[in-house]
Amino acid sequence: MGSFHYTAAEYADLARRNPDEPYSIALSRGTLELGFYSPIEVDHQEPHDQDEVYVVLEGRGRFLNGDTVTEFGPGDALFVPAGLEHRFLDFSDDTEMWVVFYGPAGGEGD
Repeated sequence: MGSFHYTAAEYADLARRNPDEPYSIALSRGTLELGFYSPIEVDHQEPHDQDEVYVVLEGRGRFLNGDTVTEFGPGDALFVPAGLEHRFLDFSDDTEMWVVFYGPAGGEGD
């Protein structure tokens, strides 16, 4: 297996080349998917089949995670269990993050 190294700045530059697509995949292996996400104006996400983690690189706003709304900013990590409604709210235009999807469909459980 080769090694993979992605800096956020380098990947953000690549992802910005397609400004109409807010999500792009950087790496996929087994059940793991590493993506780069930069929501545009409104976050229209639907619940996902896998557990996921967001690592915020830039931007600020609020995050709906089930029935809970929290503030987020650079350096924050946000966990979302599979199947849970979630989305970014009132986020700044510079919002960018790594997204990690992993595990089986339905999530890993407790």
